[in-house]
Amino acid sequence: MSTVERGPRQRSALVYGDVNLNMIDGSAIWAAAVVEVLAGAGCAVTLLLKGRVTTNALIEPLEALPNVRIVRPFEEGLRQEGMLLDPAAGVELMRSLDGRVTFDFVVLRGLRVVRRAVDDGAFHGRLWTYLTDFPQSVLSLTPDIQAELGRIADASQLMLCQTEEIRAFLETTVPQVNGKCVLFPPILPAGAKPRAREPLVDRPLRLAYSGKFAPLWNTEEMTRLPAELAQRRVRAELHMVGDKIHQAPTDPEFPRRMEVALRTSPGVVWHRGMARLDAVELVATCDVGIGWRDRSLDGSLELSTKILEYGAMGLAVLLNRTPMHEALLGEDYPLFANSAAEVVDQLELAAGDADLRELAAARSRSAAEGFTQERAVSAVGRQLDRLFPVGRPTSRAARPDRRLRVGVASHDFKFFSRLLDHFERLPQLEVRVDRWATVVQHDPAVSQELADWADVVVCEWFGPNVIWYSQHRRPDQRLIARLHRFELYGAWPPQVDISQIDQVVCVSPYYAALTRERMGWPESKITVIPNWVDDEQLDRPKLPGARFHLGMIGVGESRKRVDLALDVLDEVRRHDERFRLFAKTKMPWDYPWIWKRPGEEEATERYLRRIQTSERLRGSVVFDQFGPDVGTWLRRVGFILSTSDDESFHLAPVEGMASGAVPVVRSWPGADGIYDGRWLHQTPASMAQAILETAEPDRWEAARRTAQSEARDAFGLQGVATSWTQLLAADDA
Repeated sequence: MSTVERGPRQRSALVYGDVNLNMIDGSAIWAAAVVEVLAGAGCAVTLLLKGRVTTNALIEPLEALPNVRIVRPFEEGLRQEGMLLDPAAGVELMRSLDGRVTFDFVVLRGLRVVRRAVDDGAFHGRLWTYLTDFPQSVLSLTPDIQAELGRIADASQLMLCQTEEIRAFLETTVPQVNGKCVLFPPILPAGAKPRAREPLVDRPLRLAYSGKFAPLWNTEEMTRLPAELAQRRVRAELHMVGDKIHQAPTDPEFPRRMEVALRTSPGVVWHRGMARLDAVELVATCDVGIGWRDRSLDGSLELSTKILEYGAMGLAVLLNRTPMHEALLGEDYPLFANSAAEVVDQLELAAGDADLRELAAARSRSAAEGFTQERAVSAVGRQLDRLFPVGRPTSRAARPDRRLRVGVASHDFKFFSRLLDHFERLPQLEVRVDRWATVVQHDPAVSQELADWADVVVCEWFGPNVIWYSQHRRPDQRLIARLHRFELYGAWPPQVDISQIDQVVCVSPYYAALTRERMGWPESKITVIPNWVDDEQLDRPKLPGARFHLGMIGVGESRKRVDLALDVLDEVRRHDERFRLFAKTKMPWDYPWIWKRPGEEEATERYLRRIQTSERLRGSVVFDQFGPDVGTWLRRVGFILSTSDDESFHLAPVEGMASGAVPVVRSWPGADGIYDGRWLHQTPASMAQAILETAEPDRWEAARRTAQSEARDAFGLQGVATSWTQLLAADDA
């Protein structure tokens, strides 16, 4: 397994799940895989087992890994009675282990134990929570469960989501998870690679199933397949691996029937539980992996790891036709089946058609390539770099014995939140915050305490906070203020003695020049650091049809020029009626200070009436609720528009670029200092023409990848955070 070097100090992780590693099923395999990946990413990993060890099939490979410790609570005398830890006992032992090590983060699986850990509070801000056992539909997500998931998100550093579908569901239903949800897909074992198999000549068709035995997994029905195929003169064997037979409350006889079927069904070979790599070797000798399940699971937001394992080992896979499986394998995948009769029909076809088997196997093998252990190690490594940055070392001769003290003062951190997170994670910085109640209201005693303490003070927004700190700064203290478009035309900048400010940060070259011109401040006092975009969070696969979807974010003012966006939409729909416009926004009347401006109400009424009355526009414009789930929303957007009269930066097109959408920007003043000229246009007609020329699949794919790369390089969170870190330590260079 490949490993990644991680910074100057090895990070420590505790892994625990409401999972019995004696019972080989998907959840147990997940726990073992997480340990392998964290170890591969350079972490010291402690795995706390839930139960007494009765089989070493999953544990033994972990014991051979460096920097992995397995805690057996019963065998080590940490618990005296019973066979399994309950959630309370699990969290109690976690606290005890943490008291000796102080883990950097704790990976937890299972709603019961996560709930207990959140209530306990000892791991607040360090939890990496992985949940699948919660209601995964809007109808079943009650307000109480929604509130509980919100509490879990508040306590978590990361929320690990197995699929994009789970992440999207959480982000659109639980606002607190936004910014914390990261994709943590199934992890294939390193040994899951295609094997050579005998031609299907004078031998049975070998079918494989590995996993738990449960009613909804159709495992009892599977045991009948060899006999049903035999009736059609198809010789077949079904090799079944696993030893976990579920108790079914609605069918108490199921465990007995299932075991009898495993033991006695003709053509079925039951291999019981096996070490994961041994199971891989066995399944690799088969021809078709069975992933057929009950239709009630067709709407599941989870992806079966076993389906991917079959594909990785070169097997064709028979599985239900669902939107998720179509996205994974293609709508034309040849071995979809949704009923027992279809399963037998498809297996009969596969037995007689080597080309069909090879096509299905190649498609499954290609899909599995995105879920390798190496990819998981790389993804976890990136998260570790983000969450535990090393940054730029400070070596201040005057104060070599402590960290640089950074104070941040503002009434609104919405454009600064992730930078603040970055500062707080840097080991060489100590950070405190002065949160003003409003732009003008604050607690002078709290502000004075920060001014007395800090080496550097950062004022986000150039308002009364800057005035106050410029008048109360120490001579040996640095003061940095960030100036937005809003304040440049306000009353506060002229009230500040610029000699008391070390640096004024503007988000674009145009506004830096405008600030120098308007305020007359020295050029040496003004620097440009662009706004950041969370490129990692926004990099998600686009949904089908995205290249015909135009998007806008935040159009609640007339200067955003929705009317011009409608001109663009009208023109592209004149050529292709598949185009739609989606706007994620509050409406102007949601902002009282905007709605009362002269002309705002009339401008809004005009464009809404146009949408209603235009034959070409009617039904083609969607106003989506404003909210933090921008990453999920942008998956539907193929072109991101900016039609404003003026902007200081305009983050929305950059967010769209980071998501893989193509920016189409009206050339407002200063846009050429932010965006490459290829994305800039003078008129709605030229914007529409660019969209039509780019919408062809290959051109769109190339353009969006170019835009995404530009956004990552110029505005990616890590790069912008590094620029800020260098600015904070500028006097130490």
